[in-house]
Amino acid sequence: MTAAHLHATHSGLIKRLKRADGHLRHVIEMLEAGKPCADIANQLLAVERAITAAKRTLIHDHIDHCLGHDSDGNMAELRALAKLL
Repeated sequence: MTAAHLHATHSGLIKRLKRADGHLRHVIEMLEAGKPCADIANQLLAVERAITAAKRTLIHDHIDHCLGHDSDGNMAELRALAKLL
């Protein structure tokens, strides 16, 4: 088992993902209640944006804090991460 890998940005990421989780739960409730599709799509957009922002923050944080410490294989990992953005 590896040691915890925490960064200063993780607490903000957790808040952002919990917000996205709340939006997603609301989308499910809206679907179950038969709400208008445009309203549901708007909430899904909020979920998508929150997750995308969290992903970008995580990847940028990883690039800033992790890739700079070990130069071996950094370019391959950087290319792999770039595909996720």
